[in-house]
This record gives sequence, structure tokens and C-alpha cells, in this order.
Amino acid sequence: MKEIHEKAYAKLNISLDVLGLLPNGYHEMSMVMQSVSLYDDVDIALNDSGAITCRSNLGFLPNDEGNIAVKAAKAFYAAASLPVSGVEISLTKRIPTCAGMGGGSSDGAAVLRGLNALHGNIFSRTELETIAAKVGSDIPFCVAGGTQLATGTGTRVEDVDSLGDCFILVCKPNFAIRTPELFAKIDARRGRLHPDTKGILAALKAGDTEAVARRMYNVFEDVLPRSCGDIARLKSEMLSLGALGSVMTGTGSALFGIFDDEGKATAALEEIKKSCPEAWLTKPVGKLM
Repeated sequence: MKEIHEKAYAKLNISLDVLGLLPNGYHEMSMVMQSVSLYDDVDIALNDSGAITCRSNLGFLPNDEGNIAVKAAKAFYAAASLPVSGVEISLTKRIPTCAGMGGGSSDGAAVLRGLNALHGNIFSRTELETIAAKVGSDIPFCVAGGTQLATGTGTRVEDVDSLGDCFILVCKPNFAIRTPELFAKIDARRGRLHPDTKGILAALKAGDTEAVARRMYNVFEDVLPRSCGDIARLKSEMLSLGALGSVMTGTGSALFGIFDDEGKATAALEEIKKSCPEAWLTKPVGKLM
């Protein structure tokens, strides 16, 4: 039996901008995204069952095509024009669900990388990203990870200069946010503010982590319902504990702060955990391929 292990790293949005509604009903996005060291374990084994199966340590996750990992496997074989002799996918989840951290997307990307390796690397990174775009909007970024700018519907990605060495404190308040509701509020809003994407890219190029952190911005924070007040409170707490900047990732509910000192970051983690137990200290992760 041929098998492989992949790490599926979480993603964070250094910035997130919604530029407008496209004729097809999707939204045009501009996002600077970063992989971090919190990850799921993805184990993939080829067998002769003739089926694609998936299991995980979270009982509520689907194990059929409702799971992005299975959808990614099917998309891989369709693109490769190969018969499915049999695939067993095992997920050990650590990335929180409903958090805006791309857990499912990263799992799907890990499946694409793993199957590609098991079949002799028949696809290039760019080709895997093209396959990934047919499965979901964050998956092309997760194929290689690192630091990238995602545009279009989030499926067009390009490498940018890496985020410098730093410590990233992530926490997830215990509530979920409805993504369609936030997009609807964005569409209805006029005179919106936008992230300084050019400034972020220039700061990354200069290796100025503090300037990056000062410019972090997510437009969805401007339309959060009142029930999401913990996000503003936790952001304020992170800043008071020494974060260079703090922002929500994706459509939430997770948020993060960037620290340039490990001692401050560790102390902040312990303090944040008093009111938000789901919290992790992470670091930036570079390109995977």
C-alpha cells in the first residue's frame, strides 16, 4: 500500500478586501494571506477498494463529498484522467472549524499535494492550483501556502515577499458568524474603507513586520453583528498586551495578533486563555512547494 503524510497548515488573512459583486454572483476579492504553524494531519493511502473514503477525529464532519478532502481527491483524478483504484484519507483536525482559518481548504490542498506525490508528481504547482480552484476559493492559496496575494474570487494567487520572523497569537471566540449575512451587509454598505494592500506589500518587501501589522485590516469587521462584541474586546486586549496589530481572519470568528517578542506573546497567550480558551501561539510558515 502506498501512503503519504501531509501537514495542512492554517491560513490567516493579513488583509481582506471585497471589491465588488461580480455578474456571476460571486465577489471580487483582494487578500494578503499567510500560512501559520497550526496544522491538521492528513494521511493518504492508496488501496484497491475502488472508492474514496475519509475519516476524521471530529465526528460531526462529513466523510463523503461534503468533505472538501474527498472533493479534492475526486477533482485530482478527474484532472489526471486516472481511474480511482481506491483512496483512504484520514484527518486529524486541530485547526478550528467555522473560524476563517481555512481548515477544510488546507485539508483539500494537502490531499492534492499528497495524491500528486503518490502518482509521481504529474502536475506542477500551477496545475494543482488550477485544479484547486475548481474545488474551493481558498484552496489554491493552500496548495503552496507561505505569503501570497489572492485576487479575483480568491482563486488567483501570486507569491509576495514573506512575512518576517514573528509570533502570531490566534484565538477563537465561541460563536460562529454567518458568511452570507456578512457579504449581504458588505454589498449594502456605501463609502466603505479598504485595506492599504499596496502599503502591506511594500512593508513585506521592506521586511518591516511592524508596518505590516499596523496596516492589517479586514472589511468584514465593519459589518459584524452586535453579538460579535468579543472580537473587538479581544483585539483591544491583544494590543494592550503588546501586539503590533490585531485583526479578524476571513469571516471569523478567529482573530490574531502579531508580536515581535516571544516573551510578550507567551504571556499574552496565557492572559487571553482566561476568557478565550481556544487560543494558540503560532509562527509564519513558508512555501510548501
